[in-house]
Amino acid sequence: MRHLARLIYIVVTVLRYGLDEVALSGFRQRWVRVMVSVVTFGRRLDAPPGQRLREALERLGPIFVKFGQVLSTRRDLLPDDVADELARLQDDVPPFPAAVARALVEKAFKRPIEAIFATFEAEPVASASIAQVHFATLKDGREVAVKVLRPGMLAIIDDDLSLLRTLARWIDRWSVDGKRLKPREVVAEFDNYLHDELDLVREAANGAQLRRNMEGLDLLMVPEMVWDLCTQSVIVMERMKGVPISQRQRLRDAGVDIKKLARDGVTIFFTQVFRDGFFHADMHPGNIQVSIAPATFGRYVALDFGIVGTLTEVDKEYLAQNFIAFFRRDYKRVAELHLESGWVPAGTRVDELEGAIRAVCEPHFDRPLKDISLGQVLLRLFQTSRRFNVEIQPQLVLLQKTLLNVEGLGRQLDPELDLWSTAKPFLERWMDAQVGVRGLFERMKKEAPHYAQLLPELPRLLHQALHRPHREESPALLALLAEQRRTNRLLMAVLLTAGGFAAGVMLMWWMRNSGFW
Repeated sequence: MRHLARLIYIVVTVLRYGLDEVALSGFRQRWVRVMVSVVTFGRRLDAPPGQRLREALERLGPIFVKFGQVLSTRRDLLPDDVADELARLQDDVPPFPAAVARALVEKAFKRPIEAIFATFEAEPVASASIAQVHFATLKDGREVAVKVLRPGMLAIIDDDLSLLRTLARWIDRWSVDGKRLKPREVVAEFDNYLHDELDLVREAANGAQLRRNMEGLDLLMVPEMVWDLCTQSVIVMERMKGVPISQRQRLRDAGVDIKKLARDGVTIFFTQVFRDGFFHADMHPGNIQVSIAPATFGRYVALDFGIVGTLTEVDKEYLAQNFIAFFRRDYKRVAELHLESGWVPAGTRVDELEGAIRAVCEPHFDRPLKDISLGQVLLRLFQTSRRFNVEIQPQLVLLQKTLLNVEGLGRQLDPELDLWSTAKPFLERWMDAQVGVRGLFERMKKEAPHYAQLLPELPRLLHQALHRPHREESPALLALLAEQRRTNRLLMAVLLTAGGFAAGVMLMWWMRNSGFW
């Protein structure tokens, strides 16, 4: 009955805000159109569809607000105006009572709050749909931030997710756009995302990984986790002090170099993406501060690690090659990369895809570099890719959303910021490190332990195979022999390459010393 009442409330809200025009526009069944026409007879709707969708999600509660925020990142699925409206969804919700927060902390740590903290501020400093944050002081004097999960969130989320899955099945079954929109996949992605956020230990681990990755860069500060006080529902971390990055005048008054700050933001982003393959994917102004303390002056401060993106080595290589091909206006190479990566169906014609990509990119390249938005170029490519049935990878959509955040933040700090010229040298250095001579030696070093174990066994295995010519070889032996042949070819290629390189160096040295040039 509870589910039925909630479903009725959702349907009434959908009809009240005219979301049937958005949600049911893809249904071609006559009975659906007739039913909606009868129910909505005499209704007047003046606001644009995107605005009505945003207001309806806010009315439906925090879980639907969070769903709208996630959906706003899927600009490959939504019209621009709807995506822009969803991006305006705010995560500020009224805090739950201080007594409840105190009880949750004591339950998580199984002891009175006075036994853990010297002080604990009852008034939260931030409150969102999933958790809220209180400042506190540990017994040893360290200032910390305590993040407390909202009570009863798991049951609420599971109830609403079951309804979203039902709606997704209806859309998938009856809507003509169901195949393209992939509602079940979108809800499943949202499910994973929400349950990850409900495990605060996971967020703490993300923060620890990011802190470790950024240690040598001296551009980004990440709070240290107090692991003895981290549970699934409550985590305690170092309290970070800084000026919100949106307060630009205050930063200028403090003497921060705003133009350098904008360039540093781009460097941090591309370092996380292409060096580490692990990036903070929620870099909106509310999660970013700038330190003005003398010892760390001008450094970024990152907060909230519930959303991070990861990229494989294959993802990074294709992305870097795509970016460099964009810089060089090599649209054919961009099309070929889409085919090689499997992002488009194998039968796609390269010349047609190349033409579509050129139509997207050329208008941008006729502008001054500082006026070109790399995020907008990627966005237009995602939208163009619909007609080619491009399978948009979730990790790439998250990357594109983060790039839009970083680029927008950088342009707010410095309207003259040239993201392209800042990114191009970084990407070229990264590609040289991957596919150049240094990259070859790095990969050989990484594979050396594997081959060091395998090589001593090859003569014995080969001898055994030769002395059993009439026996039926097992699949495992055949696979091992194939691996041996592959290893031999690889070693021979490496030796020939190294030998040729050494011979060339010696020949050049001899010719130079012999007076040939």
